[in-house]
Amino acid sequence: MAPTPAARLATVPNDLESFWMPFTANRAFKKAPRLIARAKDMHYITTDGRKLIDGTAGLWCCNAGHNRAPIVAAIQEQAAELDYAPAFQSGHPKSFELASRISALAPGDLDHVFFCNSGSEAVDTALKIALAYHAIRGEASRTRLIGRERGYHGVGFGGISVGGIVANRKLFGTLLAGVDHLPATYNRAEQAFTKGEPEWGAHLADELERIVALHDASTIAAVIVEPMAGSTGVLPAPKGYLKRLRAMCDKYGILLIFDEVITGFGRLGFPFAAERYGVMPDLVTFAKGVTSGAVPMGGVIARKPIYEAFMRGPEHVVELFHGYTYSAHPLACAAGLATLDLYRHEKLFERAYQLEAKFADAAMSLKGLPNVLDIRTVGLTAGIDLASLPDGVGKRGYAAMERAYHNEEVMIRIAGDTIELTPPLIVSETEIGEIFDKVGRIIKAVA
Repeated sequence: MAPTPAARLATVPNDLESFWMPFTANRAFKKAPRLIARAKDMHYITTDGRKLIDGTAGLWCCNAGHNRAPIVAAIQEQAAELDYAPAFQSGHPKSFELASRISALAPGDLDHVFFCNSGSEAVDTALKIALAYHAIRGEASRTRLIGRERGYHGVGFGGISVGGIVANRKLFGTLLAGVDHLPATYNRAEQAFTKGEPEWGAHLADELERIVALHDASTIAAVIVEPMAGSTGVLPAPKGYLKRLRAMCDKYGILLIFDEVITGFGRLGFPFAAERYGVMPDLVTFAKGVTSGAVPMGGVIARKPIYEAFMRGPEHVVELFHGYTYSAHPLACAAGLATLDLYRHEKLFERAYQLEAKFADAAMSLKGLPNVLDIRTVGLTAGIDLASLPDGVGKRGYAAMERAYHNEEVMIRIAGDTIELTPPLIVSETEIGEIFDKVGRIIKAVA
C-alpha cells in the first residue's frame, strides 16, 4: 500500500540528496558539506558550532549584517499582523511607504518603484518596461537590447540574454533574439592592481556607436550595464565610461538601465552607484541589500517620464500587464523599511565610503603572494585573480573556498579562480584585517 499524504509529510532523514543546489558543484559539496546553522552580525555559525567571519555579506546582500534585531522584529510583527496581500488591484500600506522611501533615496527623478522578488526578476522587469515604453510611444521597432560581455544580470531568459557569462548561456538555446553586446571593460595589461575606477577604458563605451551603425538606432530599446560588474570578478567601471555611455544613449534615444542589484544600498559608499558616478540612468534594478538579505525582494526604479508615459488612456485599464504573485510581499516590505532605518541610523553608506581606502590597502597587501595575478577594489568590494592550475580552470579557486570554510573559518565567494570579498557594511577595521589575513594564508596554502 502506498504511504498516505500524511505519512509522506512526516520528517525524513536529512541525507542531503533531494536538494538540487543552485550554482553549486552538487557532488563535491555533498561529499564535504559546508553547512550553516545560524548567523549574527559579522559571523556565520556552522552546524558543528564553528564561527566563520562573513567576507561576502551572504551573496552580496546582507549589507547591514546578519539577524539584526530591528529587522527580525519587523518581520515577526508583520507575520503576525498580515502574512500576505495581493499587489494586483489592491495593496497594503507598507508597500507604498517602502516605495516612497526608496524613491527618496534614489537620485534625480527616479521616482517610481515596481516591486518584484529578486535581481533576476528585476532585470527582466526593466527590460520589459523598456520595450513597452518604446511601443506605447509609437516606436515599436525599438526591440533590440544591448548588454555587455562578462555582464551578469540574473538567470531569467532576459537576464542571460543580455548577460555575457558563457557558462550561464551555453546550455539554454538561442535565448532572446535581437541582443548584442558591448565589450567587457577589463584589460589586465592596462588596469592591473587598480584601487577604484581604472584610468584606462572609458573609450570602450564608444563601441555603442559601432552597434548603432550595425543595427540602426531606431531598432535599439535599451542598454543595460552594471556600474561594477560583480559576479564576474569585480570589474569597476573605468573613469568616464558611464558618462560616455549616457551621452550616446541620449544622442540616439536609447534607454540606459543600471543593474544595481549588487551596487545598490551602500556597497560602493552611496545609496546607488548612479550617485557615485554622477550619471542618471532611466531605469535602475535593485534587490539584495534592500532587505539586507532577510526576505527576498527586488525591484525597478523608473524615471518620472517613463512612468508617466504609461499613465494614459482609460483610468480603469491596466497600464502595464506585468507583475508577480509576491510583488511587494508584506514581510519583505517590513524588512525593507527596517533595513533602511538601520542604514540611516548607523550611517552605513557613509561608513562604507570612509572604510574604502583602508579596505583597498588591506586587499593590495596580498600583491606578491603566490599566483596572484591581479587585485581590484572599489567600495567595500575586492576581486583577487589567481593563476589557474594546469589541469583545470577553477580548481584553485574551489580549493581556496573549501580551505576558507574548513580551515580558516572565513566565508569567501569565488568566480572561477577569482576570490571575491564583499563583507557587510558593519565590518570593522580589525575585521577587515582578519579577513585579509585569512585570505593571505589561504592563497599560500593553495599555491
